[in-house]
Amino acid sequence: MKAAESIEVPATRATVANRSVSRRVLLASTIGSAIEWYDFYLYSTASALVLGPLFFPNQSPTAGTLAAFATYAAGFVARPLGGVVFGHFGDRIGRKSMLVLTLLIMGVATFLVGVLPTYEQAGIIAPILLVTLRVLQGIGLGGEWGGGVLMSGEHAPANRRGLYASFPASGFPLGLFASTMVFRLVADLPEHQLLTWGWRLPFLASIVLVVVGVFVRLGVTESPEFVRVQQAGGPVKVPLAGVVKQGPRPVLRGAFASLGLAMIVSVYSVYLLSYASSGPAAAQGPKVLNGLLIGALLEALLLPVAGLLSDILGRRPLLLFGYAVCALVGLVAPQWLLSGDQTLIILTFVLAMGIGHAAVYGAISAFLIDMFPPEHRYSALAVTYQLGATVASFGPLAAAALAGPAHTAVPGMFLLWGCLTAAAVAVAAERTRRTGRASAPSAQPSE
Repeated sequence: MKAAESIEVPATRATVANRSVSRRVLLASTIGSAIEWYDFYLYSTASALVLGPLFFPNQSPTAGTLAAFATYAAGFVARPLGGVVFGHFGDRIGRKSMLVLTLLIMGVATFLVGVLPTYEQAGIIAPILLVTLRVLQGIGLGGEWGGGVLMSGEHAPANRRGLYASFPASGFPLGLFASTMVFRLVADLPEHQLLTWGWRLPFLASIVLVVVGVFVRLGVTESPEFVRVQQAGGPVKVPLAGVVKQGPRPVLRGAFASLGLAMIVSVYSVYLLSYASSGPAAAQGPKVLNGLLIGALLEALLLPVAGLLSDILGRRPLLLFGYAVCALVGLVAPQWLLSGDQTLIILTFVLAMGIGHAAVYGAISAFLIDMFPPEHRYSALAVTYQLGATVASFGPLAAAALAGPAHTAVPGMFLLWGCLTAAAVAVAAERTRRTGRASAPSAQPSE
């Protein structure tokens, strides 16, 4: 009996210790991710509301909006570069150090946006500096996403990877909620105050969040799967070469699945926000911000539920459901947003962001993790996800260019195309076990 107790106690202590480590990792990944997304989408909200007249004033309203959206897209164009660089060192040196570095890059760039001179104050140098800082934001976020989900997903039990990986994904709606909330507050300022100093406050406040995020992330342990790679002979010299050797199919699948995910965000949180805040629909702007706030908060609550369901039902059912909901709502969203009915406006974002995007985002992290071995997983996730997100970032720009001042329902068609493409990829993907891992031919499929 005593011998049995002497064995059980260390095992119990080890289990408690492992759970404590996992909780710290989940907390650090979620907080850091929320801060990075706050920084990134703070710029997105500002591009829809104030950056056009401040940095591109000598243009028509439509041309100013296009220019602001182009700088928004510049951050996405830089994300694959950040993915390649930080993915390489994340597979070579470790996940933890890269997460701290990406958070610092993103936070400093965001803070500096808040102290930039406007076009009226500095001329052409102002938009040049703005684009430069946006590119730095993109580089930082390009390395953040893969590392954040890996730290959580690689600490997870084998049958709960979807749940664990969904926690850093929750950082996206939390960051979106926070960035939208602060701009909702400053948007109530008189226009002169908003355009002179009010818009700067959300950017300047980000430096406080960065200090908190860095402190939290410095306290976590390295990914156990990366540690095992080191113990088994060390990381590969060129992780990206391993991604290439694995063949184009998983990379393309990951990129197209991510395209649908990012297209949803680009259309709902950027283009439609601008759509309902300018021209004849300008009066609906505050109501749309309210709807976006509610949708983002609901998504933050439902993302872990979606992650858990992807562990139980499989990744593909969640992906297909989410893409379908977002595509269908996109066809009626312009009319609902222009209706002036706060209930319909809230329903737009509750269905699209709170439910549809939550289902996709809750499943896609583990869906991508399971495609690649840990030796080059950081590089693979960073590249595939950022490629899809980069293409999707041109959705608002293309929609604004085609719609012009008439504000047609073009975004619904863009969204439908992106979601259908991503859904087709999910259908074509290899069948998965209930854990989401690629199944052997003899394994029981989950679908």
